[in-house]
Amino acid sequence: MKTILITGSNGFIGKNLFAALSRNKDLVLKTFDVDDDPAVLNAHLLEADFIYHFAGVNRPLNTQEFKTGNADSTAALVETLEKAGRKVPILLTSSIQAEKDNPYGVSKKAAEEILTDYNKRTGAPVFMYRLPGVFGKWSRPNYNTVVATFCHNIARGLEIKLSDPNNEIELVYIDDVVRHFIGHLNASPAAVIPAEPVPACTGSPESLRVFYSIDTTFKITLGDLAAKISSLRDMRTTLRVPDLSDYFMRCLNATYLSFLDTKDFSYPLDLKTDERGSLFELIKSEHFGQIFVSKTFKGITRGNHYHDSKIEKFCVIQGRAAIRFRHILSNEIIEYHVSGDKIEVVDIPPGYTHHIENLSDGEMICLFWANHIFDPDNPDTFYSLVQK
Repeated sequence: MKTILITGSNGFIGKNLFAALSRNKDLVLKTFDVDDDPAVLNAHLLEADFIYHFAGVNRPLNTQEFKTGNADSTAALVETLEKAGRKVPILLTSSIQAEKDNPYGVSKKAAEEILTDYNKRTGAPVFMYRLPGVFGKWSRPNYNTVVATFCHNIARGLEIKLSDPNNEIELVYIDDVVRHFIGHLNASPAAVIPAEPVPACTGSPESLRVFYSIDTTFKITLGDLAAKISSLRDMRTTLRVPDLSDYFMRCLNATYLSFLDTKDFSYPLDLKTDERGSLFELIKSEHFGQIFVSKTFKGITRGNHYHDSKIEKFCVIQGRAAIRFRHILSNEIIEYHVSGDKIEVVDIPPGYTHHIENLSDGEMICLFWANHIFDPDNPDTFYSLVQK
């Protein structure tokens, strides 16, 4: 059993790491945050086999708190360990601001130097990450990153401020950060990615290497970021899903949904009804087409048309139905009987006129997929009776 200490455990990164580590029953987790008694921290330091040091200050009331919250707290942590004769590995979340001459950057650079000296004196492994803007679930608007602020405001119809839409920022996703951080516990080669040497460490032997990088980062302008998050909001009305083969959009989509008000998880869909039953579109995308659902009354037949290029899939999920085909250049009728009692998919090839008839005593529900979004100006749908 390893005992793991997370300082700053109530922060954005701390919460996500704690949740991930708590799934490992071979670890004992100890936590410390700003409101805890400092004596608790000292006790945990005497037990810890690995320390994730996230505690720090980035938006204080006065600039002096940068030094006390970032540099002095790190120095106190190291001093406690060394007085106890303990050589515990430490992972520090620093910031790209450590490269800049501002109060926050100076304090983060000082914390880095304290841990670098600790590594040199004791030989204890030290892993430091100069992180760009981290985004993901449980981040705080107006505090962690602009992504959190934009997601929070756009989800609630609040104004967002763009000082310079062309300003490019660098981001990293929380799950990638957590994956790397846990990799140091497991000595996973994929997680141990040395950063470009910083001046203080150029030429350092591998045993003294202390800076590491996340393998996946994103660069985007503020204007593009706002537009992408707005498109995620608009999905509820357009039903159009963005290209989720784009890893950044997958991460951004997950982040945006985590910012929804708990009263706003659900949303209505446009239900179209007529004498046959009802139909609603669920989602659609330029990349995978669209999905829609129909409810069909007893004895009703839908369809009697064919497509030149569009393909579809039918899946009856309630009731019984007959799906019939006829090649448009043939008189032969092909028939499939399907039922919600045995879920199966029927492919609808182009060039076959087709229909679906409800054979149930009640409503029949069918899930449809089409590889193209329906375009009323180019419907690729031509009327032709299956049974002449």
